[in-house]
Amino acid sequence: MLGFEPVTSAMQPNPLLTAAEYFAGIGLMRLGLDQAGWTTIFANDIDENKHRMYCDHFGDSLEFVLGDVHEIKPESVPSTMLATASFPCNDLSLAGARKGLAGQHSSAFWGFVRIIEKMGTRRPPLILLENVTGFLTSQGGADFREALLALNRFGYGVDAFIIDAARFVPQSRQRLFVVGERGARSYVEDSPSLLQSDLRPAALADFILWHPDIQWNLRTLPSLPMHDCKLDSVIEELSPNSTAWWSKDRCQYLLNQMSPKHRTIADKMIKAPERSYATVFRRVRATGSMAELRTDGIAGCLRTPRGGSGRQILFVAGCGKFSVRLLTARECARLMGADNFRLKVPLNQALFGFGDAVCVPVIRWIADNYLTPLAIERLAEPEQKPAIKRSVKYGNTKKDYQSC
Repeated sequence: MLGFEPVTSAMQPNPLLTAAEYFAGIGLMRLGLDQAGWTTIFANDIDENKHRMYCDHFGDSLEFVLGDVHEIKPESVPSTMLATASFPCNDLSLAGARKGLAGQHSSAFWGFVRIIEKMGTRRPPLILLENVTGFLTSQGGADFREALLALNRFGYGVDAFIIDAARFVPQSRQRLFVVGERGARSYVEDSPSLLQSDLRPAALADFILWHPDIQWNLRTLPSLPMHDCKLDSVIEELSPNSTAWWSKDRCQYLLNQMSPKHRTIADKMIKAPERSYATVFRRVRATGSMAELRTDGIAGCLRTPRGGSGRQILFVAGCGKFSVRLLTARECARLMGADNFRLKVPLNQALFGFGDAVCVPVIRWIADNYLTPLAIERLAEPEQKPAIKRSVKYGNTKKDYQSC
């Protein structure tokens, strides 16, 4: 097991740190990598609206290929140090039908795998996958295992960890990340400090230890940062006359949708001598549609607005009054750590873009503390790593792997 010191300072672009961004969406993966000194030279997504937002921010860049990942010709993809894939989560999340990697949307992962396979000797040395934590349990864990074994077949040792965006921004957004290193020497240490941590909680640690057939290559990482920013730090000050604010009747209807517990909390906020903020999601319960209040200063996970429950509502109360509106596009950008993202599209389109995106400072942290140091290590080594047989420890058992 190898460790390294985190890189904390801002870095100038390194011409050798190049990335291909699959399922690019509006480009927040690129934004996080840019901040860490990487350069994206290829991007792909099938969604025209997200492509429009990508171009609004980055310009009409030639590196973006709009179209189905299954139809991309591998020979048209440039050689890069890193390939990222934030493939669709629709069939992996609890909100979806849980069809897994065989589902209509999440099966796009196999389009990415096809390209990696066909690239042959041009396969990127590093891969970064990102998806919802439901990927870990999809089809009883079979989907996650199958995906990792696919990377193993093409020479990648794999690492996995979970990061909640709430460690960086006032938004609860847990995501599962996988780093694949081509030609990595397999190693797993049965160590509580390595496995049971804020990056690899018990469920993920158990998966790692129960799957010795997967070629793991875990790295020691620093603890995640803690921040003290709360919801009020991202709120836009809109005029009281703004059309974004809901009518009195609509506000009262929302209040009436709250359970007695949440209504009591809301009433206390209204009566308080100072203004405070909360978010609201509508949930479908056995008794009907309910409005559920969150008051810990952290927004709920931004989602795509498919149906009413996907739109996160802002509840502002104090001094005997309360007001309600949807979160603005700028507030969503700030919750994703993309404060200065150029916005030229309608609210609903922006909500779709940010709801499917990655949190920028999370990607920056992964790049600074994992991808960049690892890439620099590889650039300093000879092109071909010698095959080394190492003992991989899983509890009381051992398994030998021949590294690629």
